[in-house]
Amino acid sequence: MNKVHEIFNGRGNSIAYAIISVIFIVVSEDWLKTITVNSKWSETTNYMIVRLLICFAVFILGNVGYGIYRKIRRRVIINRNNCSIQVEYGDLLKVTDGKVVIDFDECFTTKVGEEPSDIKPFSVCGQYLSKHPIDDMHRLIEIAGVQPERRKSKYNNQDCYKPGTIVPNGNYLLMAFSKLDQNGLGQLTYNEYVDCLDKLWSQIDLWHGTNDVYLPILGSHITRFDNDLTQQELLDIMISSYLISPKKMKKPCKLHIMCKEREGFSLNKIFGVE
Repeated sequence: MNKVHEIFNGRGNSIAYAIISVIFIVVSEDWLKTITVNSKWSETTNYMIVRLLICFAVFILGNVGYGIYRKIRRRVIINRNNCSIQVEYGDLLKVTDGKVVIDFDECFTTKVGEEPSDIKPFSVCGQYLSKHPIDDMHRLIEIAGVQPERRKSKYNNQDCYKPGTIVPNGNYLLMAFSKLDQNGLGQLTYNEYVDCLDKLWSQIDLWHGTNDVYLPILGSHITRFDNDLTQQELLDIMISSYLISPKKMKKPCKLHIMCKEREGFSLNKIFGVE
């Protein structure tokens, strides 16, 4: 039944319905009756067949065209609850026209390397630190007036910060994200992830000013979860969390979630997007 519903009620068919309506409004019946499909048929039969052929051709072209559009599109925009989210393929570190969220671990580690506790060079944070080294992270934290949590990190008993907490650094919003285990590896439970997002939206509301905000799909690389969440699922959680948050950026400001194309992920699979 779902397949049948998709065939007759998909976005491609909606476009086709609209085109057909315009054609039959603009093109006169008298002109359509001049078209002969088979000379042995009556005028009425030819007229009905012509209309059916037009409908069939437009349905085919509408769905093929929409299928091509879905295949090549690079972004989707979700407008709901007086806010706007744009999910797009792109390089977060090439953004120059807004605030960019960079996710760190809970201790704001800045050492890039291959040790378990190091920031990995291929991560967004690792690439950011390679381009913009931070000599004194504690100074940035102090300037922002951010206080550590009462608890200590499981890794080396260091000061740690609540996931979702932001420390601004120019056009970049440095965010505490994954908690660390005894080996310095990033981990979060599902509930901690949701709480982190709630904190993040309120922090973005505090620091974005009048700028758009860009961020990656949080947790989609090496963060370990208690549930096995795919990049697609993480994105849906982020979108749902933002839409119900009372701390959304008001239009015309927009939240951009940037990602790279990868196997098993598609903009067309985002919940609620056609």
